[in-house]
Amino acid sequence: MGKIIDINGNPLRLEKEPQTENSAALAQLRRHYSEHPTVGLTPSRAAAALKEAEQGNLIAQCELAEDMEEKDAHLQSELGKRRRALLGVSWAIEPPRNATPVEKRDSEMIRELIEDFTWFDDAIFDATDAVLKGFCAQEFCGWELVEGLQLPKGIIWRDPAWFQTHPDDRNQLRLRDNSYEGVALNPFGWLLHKAKSKSGYLARTGLVRTLIWPFLFKNYSVRDLAEFLEIYGLPVRLGKYPEGATEKEKATLLQAVLSIGHNAGGIIPRGMEIEFQNAASGQADPFVVMMEWCERSMSKAILGGTLTSQADGKSSTNALGNVHNEVRQEVRDADLRQLAATLTRDLVYPLYALNGKSYQGPRRSPRLEFDVTEPEDMQQLAGPLRTLVSIGMKIPTQWVYDKLQIPVPTAQEEVLAIQDNRGATGEAELKARLTRQGLATLAANKAAQGDNNDAQLARLQAEAAPLLAGMTDAVQTLVMQATTLEEIRDGLLALEPALSHDELGGLMAQAIAASELLGMLEMEEGR
Repeated sequence: MGKIIDINGNPLRLEKEPQTENSAALAQLRRHYSEHPTVGLTPSRAAAALKEAEQGNLIAQCELAEDMEEKDAHLQSELGKRRRALLGVSWAIEPPRNATPVEKRDSEMIRELIEDFTWFDDAIFDATDAVLKGFCAQEFCGWELVEGLQLPKGIIWRDPAWFQTHPDDRNQLRLRDNSYEGVALNPFGWLLHKAKSKSGYLARTGLVRTLIWPFLFKNYSVRDLAEFLEIYGLPVRLGKYPEGATEKEKATLLQAVLSIGHNAGGIIPRGMEIEFQNAASGQADPFVVMMEWCERSMSKAILGGTLTSQADGKSSTNALGNVHNEVRQEVRDADLRQLAATLTRDLVYPLYALNGKSYQGPRRSPRLEFDVTEPEDMQQLAGPLRTLVSIGMKIPTQWVYDKLQIPVPTAQEEVLAIQDNRGATGEAELKARLTRQGLATLAANKAAQGDNNDAQLARLQAEAAPLLAGMTDAVQTLVMQATTLEEIRDGLLALEPALSHDELGGLMAQAIAASELLGMLEMEEGR
């Protein structure tokens, strides 16, 4: 194996320990604690945090995203749906095109290695943190040699506030070390996922920049609603003091006015009085409407719709809900495609470069792919397939297996089969009873009887006619009496148990057996 290079073609030096633990300049990152910028958040402070992120300082924006997810149950729920939708999706390691046997074996080896990583599912979930923040950086805990293979020891999620963007390349993520440019991330040391919710530079692709505004307006409405509920139904209390009252007397009166609503009692100096006006009135509807609008806006931004989140009983229908669910599935598939590219670059390629027997460079690297295809409805596909095949269309069986997501059976596997012995037993017994002596008897009678094909056909028609009439008459009566197609359908389903096929099947078996015996006789005579 030649010199190892990273995915960008740069020479690689494999580190045994995490990058953040080997540098004194990066030690200060572990002492960083969140400032919780949502405390006392205002529109101007939110705008300032977003502007700082555009200039490379990601701290405020990332901490803002963390607080939003913790403080808003609706946002956390919707974001959790989108993130957890990626878990459990089947994946495979695909070899390059026109792969050699060695490349196929390397792909299979990498698949087995990843399946054995106990942290892989957690890494997928943590990587989806990039949906809100725009990126997620997870650091490998170094590499170690295990049974002749270089494997990562584990992986750790790193705080997004540890990073900044390069001043001259706003799409390049770097570690903060109090320098102007920051420190570049070591190759083969990080699983760096960038999720593009919108086009733009790295700091502007996260959903946090869209969700911050409905989050902020919703919190204003929640605060206003709480203030409204605090005074709703309570009478307005006015304190009156005489002219010449001192400041101390005024303060005493004010204290009595404020406390009398809760304590139902109090004292004031002589000459002062408290009047109770009409109770505070109004409605909470405007506040609730604003909060619901904010939550619907969040759902649209995260999942692409609202009916997969909640139903209002008015605009929600099953058909519209299915449309919204399809939109959510499209969002999931887009997330999986972005994540597959990240895993191929930062996990599959390092494993291939360090352990692959066929490694020659990044161009022929295996790739990780998620299976986002949905199985077709068997009932809906069976009818059209039967029609197309009957008119002569050639349909590959592999295409049908793929559509239905049914694995192709191997030679050693048992397969399902329909066991239908109706009529076959009678036919076999009839053949067994007719021996060569029976053939001789038929031969002796053939000369006298002549060609009896027409007679046999007439006999079959005569014996089958009552059986067929019993079926067709019942169906004809049903069709004539029915007024709707639904009645015909239900009537046919009800008639099915009464329509016996056994007698007709036995008659057909005898006719087939007789035809075969006649053919055998003619072959005997032709010898």
